[in-house]
Amino acid sequence: MEQKDVLKALQRDHAAELKKAAERLKGTARHTEIIPSPALSEMTGHEILLKPENLQVTGSFKIRGAYNKIASLSDEELARGIVTASAGNHAQGVAYAARERGAKATICMPTITPPLKVDATKAYGADVVLYGDVFDEAAAHAAELSEKEGMIYVPPFDDYEVICGQGTIGLEILEDVPNVTDVVVPLGGGGLGAGVALAIKTFKPEVRVIGAIPEGSPAWKNSFAAGRVTEADQVVTSAEGVAVKHPGDLPYALLNEFLDDLVTVTERDINEMILLMLEKHKLVVEAAGAVSLAALEHLNLRSRKFAAAPGPHVVVPIMSGGNIDTVTMGAVIQKGMIARGRIMNFEVELPDTPGQLVKVASLLARERANVIALDHDQFKASGHYTNAVSLGVTVETNGPDHIDRILAALRAEGFQPKRIY
Repeated sequence: MEQKDVLKALQRDHAAELKKAAERLKGTARHTEIIPSPALSEMTGHEILLKPENLQVTGSFKIRGAYNKIASLSDEELARGIVTASAGNHAQGVAYAARERGAKATICMPTITPPLKVDATKAYGADVVLYGDVFDEAAAHAAELSEKEGMIYVPPFDDYEVICGQGTIGLEILEDVPNVTDVVVPLGGGGLGAGVALAIKTFKPEVRVIGAIPEGSPAWKNSFAAGRVTEADQVVTSAEGVAVKHPGDLPYALLNEFLDDLVTVTERDINEMILLMLEKHKLVVEAAGAVSLAALEHLNLRSRKFAAAPGPHVVVPIMSGGNIDTVTMGAVIQKGMIARGRIMNFEVELPDTPGQLVKVASLLARERANVIALDHDQFKASGHYTNAVSLGVTVETNGPDHIDRILAALRAEGFQPKRIY
């Protein structure tokens, strides 16, 4: 966005525009209900109340901004058709909103987009064009199509109407949780964070807004450090919904003014929270939607403003989406279980004599370790000329303490297990 357009947007009546967006979205976007999280509250020592945008229409908050933008267009503009770029959730939001408004939509998506999101976008009647390895390349192609064919480009985050649509989440939080002290929001392009921060600071400025990013997506961290929008050299994260190299100019201007702090989380943090939501709340959350959850355990150490604030904290993390395909979900569950000590793999060398495998199996049964897989291979032994067999075992466990007991029991029987993960 050009600087003159950013300045023009900053001068608008934010309170009036946010309320107008909320009116437009009535009957289209859900007012998602707050869900208390006893598990996260006990884990963090703060009252945690979830804002489940993963339960939103199209499975993501993106319907809010997309619909507000498209609803603001004239009939002549709608007749020209809609084009946009997205890693998935904005695509579905635009496709849904365009269908509701009777406009044709063309969506450019990076080739890494999960098939679930591609198919869901097509199901809403949009034409999908797969282009580029990351969002930014798909966005450049969408801008080219807009200029060449005269279609109206609906930006995923760098647009005032889109930002106000996302900001309705902040309005709902203030309405539903009047005693909220902190809102945690994932940052990708910045539209969600900017909208929520704009709404919160417009109507209740004492509430802190804290951004959360994966460590492999450093664009926001770099931009705040540089004092200007700065493109990341590379983005490496499983959270494709926030895998953006170049943040939006208008989101940066708003977040630079209104964001209270920024917290970085690891891929392990994200995977663990996806698994925790499944186990404790029976909720499906995609990686980008779990970024804000992953930040919760680190607020005391990584957010000075949060740690320094007196009194009890009432924290609302925004789960931005739940569109995750089953293959990715399976991999995330396995990684999460490994990280939490629920699955262990170890190798051990056995004498090449009858009964050794039974001995190990009996020991694991006594220790109540559920065997998932075995790899019994004499060619993997440390020396091909030794009378030994290599045994690889994967077991389901009850946590780190259980793993320690299993390994100790193996050593007590004379084995030398080597833990792989």
